[in-house]
Amino acid sequence: MKKVLITGGAGFIAHHIIANIIKNTDWKIVTIDRLDISGNLNRLNEILEQFSVEDKKRLKIVFHDLKAEINSQIESAIGKPDIILHLAAASHVDRSITFPMEFVQDNVVGTVNLLDFARRLPKLERFVYFSTDEIFGNAPEGVSYSEYDRYNSTNPYSASKASAEEFCVAYENTYKLPINITHTMNVFGERQHPEKYLPKIINYLIKNKTLTIHSNKNKTKAGSRFYIHAQDVADAVNFIITKGKVGEKYNIVGSKEIDNLHLAKIVSKHIKKELKYKFVDFHSSRPGHDLRYALSGQKLAKMGWKPKKNIESRIRETVTWTLKNKDWF
Repeated sequence: MKKVLITGGAGFIAHHIIANIIKNTDWKIVTIDRLDISGNLNRLNEILEQFSVEDKKRLKIVFHDLKAEINSQIESAIGKPDIILHLAAASHVDRSITFPMEFVQDNVVGTVNLLDFARRLPKLERFVYFSTDEIFGNAPEGVSYSEYDRYNSTNPYSASKASAEEFCVAYENTYKLPINITHTMNVFGERQHPEKYLPKIINYLIKNKTLTIHSNKNKTKAGSRFYIHAQDVADAVNFIITKGKVGEKYNIVGSKEIDNLHLAKIVSKHIKKELKYKFVDFHSSRPGHDLRYALSGQKLAKMGWKPKKNIESRIRETVTWTLKNKDWF
C-alpha cells in the first residue's frame, strides 16, 4: 500500500485531491497543514463523512509550518511517503504586493524545506509541485502558454511560485528527485474561500449588490480565464501520477476560456437573480494583476486527459451546492 504526503491538506484544492485519492485508491494519506487563512479542517471533516470508518483511518493530519525545517519529530510523524503532492502555499496576490517577504518565506523557503525532506527518502516515486499560470504573466489575445514558456511574473506571488518551481528543477538536476510540475488557473468548486470570484458572485447576487468586474483600460471588455473545477484538477493529478513521465511539466486546463462577465451571467441565470455589475480598470484598481491568463492544455489532451464535464455544468453544480451550504460563503 502506497503512502502519499499532501501539504496544505485543509486547503481548497488539496481537500478535493484527498477525497479523490480515498475514493479511487487504497493509499494511506498524511497531510501537513499550519491552518492559516486558507486552511479549514471543516473541509476534511465534510469530505470524510462520505467514507467508511476504515477509509477515514487512512488519513492522518500533522500540524506543521513549512517555514521551519521538517525535524526528526515531524519526520517521524509523517513516515516515509512514496509520493509527495506539494500544494501548501500563500496565494493571495493583493497580500503579496503588501507583504512580499511573507511569500518568499512561505512559497520559496517552505518548498526548499520540503525538498530537503524529500531527498532524504530512499524510495520516493514522485514529487509533484503545484505551480500556477501566473508565472507566465498576462497572455495577449491568441496566446496560450505551454509548459516550458518563459516566466514573466507580474507580482510577488507569481515570482515566489516561479522561484519555488526553479528550486524543484534544481533538486531534480542536482539530487535526481522524481519531480513533476503542474500549472493550473482559477480553480473553483465546493468549500471555496468566500473571497474567491465564484462564491463572491453568488453572495453579491443574493444581497443585490453591484459586482466589480475587472476589465481593460477602456472598460469595454472583461478579463478572462480557463476556469476549472477542483474535482477535475484532482482527476488530472491522478492521471499525471499514473501516466505522466517523471521530470515533465503539465498544464491542467479547463475545457474553454470564459470571460468574467459571462461567468457572472451564467450564475445569475441559474439562480434567477438580476446581475448588477460595473467594469473597473484592472491596471489602476489592482496593480500587479493581469487581464487575461491562458495555458495550453494540448500536452495532457494528447495523452488522453480532459475535464470530465463541461464548464457550464460544473458552474451550475457548484452554485447549486453553495446555495444549499450557505455557511461556506
